[in-house]
This record gives sequence, C-alpha cells and structure tokens, in this order.
Amino acid sequence: MSGENTALDERFMREAIALAREAAAAGEVPVGAVVVRGEEIVGRGRNRREADRTALAHAELEAIADACRTLGGWRLWQCTLYVTLEPCPMCAGAVVNARLPRLVYGAADPKAGSCGSLVDLFSFPYNHHPAVTSGVLADECAQLLRDFFRALRRGAAPR
Repeated sequence: MSGENTALDERFMREAIALAREAAAAGEVPVGAVVVRGEEIVGRGRNRREADRTALAHAELEAIADACRTLGGWRLWQCTLYVTLEPCPMCAGAVVNARLPRLVYGAADPKAGSCGSLVDLFSFPYNHHPAVTSGVLADECAQLLRDFFRALRRGAAPR
C-alpha cells in the first residue's frame, strides 16, 4: 500500500467525494466511488442502502456494476476504482472478482476496512491481487463521515 498521491488520483477522488456528498444529502452514509479507465470515468456509485433497503447498495458495488454496463463486460482489468472509504469485505471481494488491477481509497475504516485496516483480504491467496493506494484526500473523506455521524447523533437530518 502506498500513500503516494498523484494529481490524477486526487482529481478522481474529488469525483468520488462529490458522490459521497450526494449520498449524505440523501441521508445515506457518505461514501462515493468511481471506476476509471485511462482518464475517463466509466462507472459511478454512492451509498443507497437506506433508499434501496438493501445491504448490497454500497458505493463500490454501484460503481463496478455501472462500469460493467458501460464497458459491456465484467472484467475491469484496465480500470481503477476510487472510493472515499476503505472497502468492506464484500466490496473488497467485488474488487477481486471484477479483476480491478488498482484500488485507490481515501479514509481508512478501522471497523470494517478490509484492505489493510482491520484485515487485508488482498493478502490471501486469491487469483487476483490489486495494487492499493490509500490515504488520497483522506482528511476530506474522513471529515465527511465525521460530520454525517455527528449530525445523526444530534438527531439532525444528515447533510
């Protein structure tokens, strides 16, 4: 894992942050994700668990599904996934299964992060091992989450 940020990584993380803000405005945990091929966004997603009433509506899964539709296949071997929060076990598994060669995330997730914080699922002997860049715009990504949960604890409508 690397904390080395590039201008391109920051550009696409800002796109994911914009989606996280949309999620927060809709009352969802503010997580956003984009799938990028070259310099083109081919998939977008944000948390929709509350609206869709399903545990499966994570930002990463939405972005991966959107990219698969856009590109016409499930192998995303030329793409990078950018997500504002370190993926959970389900989403880390989706990264492996979609054959994404690279994952870039913002904030670490000490409670469910499965790319190094709590556990590193990519270190297991799966048939695919993506490169991981962590900490891209981490402070901004983490602040969105802190603000959301602070508002939720106060009983205010999250923004």
